Amino acid sequence: MKNVTDPFLSLGYWPSAGSFGFNTDILATNPINLSVVLGVLIFFGKGVLSDLLDNRKQRILKTIRNSEELRGGALEKLENARARLRKVEKEADQFRINGYSEIEREKLNLINSTSKTLEQLENYKNETIYFEQQKAINEVRQRVFQQALQGALGTLNSCLNNELHLRAISTNIGMFGTMKEITD
Repeated sequence: MKNVTDPFLSLGYWPSAGSFGFNTDILATNPINLSVVLGVLIFFGKGVLSDLLDNRKQRILKTIRNSEELRGGALEKLENARARLRKVEKEADQFRINGYSEIEREKLNLINSTSKTLEQLENYKNETIYFEQQKAINEVRQRVFQQALQGALGTLNSCLNNELHLRAISTNIGMFGTMKEITD
């Protein structure tokens, strides 16, 4: 065991050239500290984020189902419109001599209005999906920001003592007094 640690211990005895040297204090090195912090964040934040994302996914799926139902209704209306079109076409054959141009105009209006309705429903579905996605992303961002802010406040509160609090308050009061004098 001693043979394995000897090379690492000897690193601390190398002469330093200026400000360059090896940091043998493992706890003071940033990669280990960062990996511990990231590990804790992943361990504790994974469940919360996965729950949020699952809830959002269910809402989005429900919205998609509703949109599909609306689409089905629109397709049904389209089918009814097509049936009506077929009926109009039969009547057009009977009344071709008297009002062929008027029947054609009605047919085109019916097709255009049905297409517009279907297109509007498709646009509504796409907008709803996009809105729900943006809402989910914003909620996740807000939750992550709140957790990071709470962690930072916890770190600050644990690091500050009464003397530092009083000095910070005195400094801020002095700055406010200076700002008040400037505005007056």
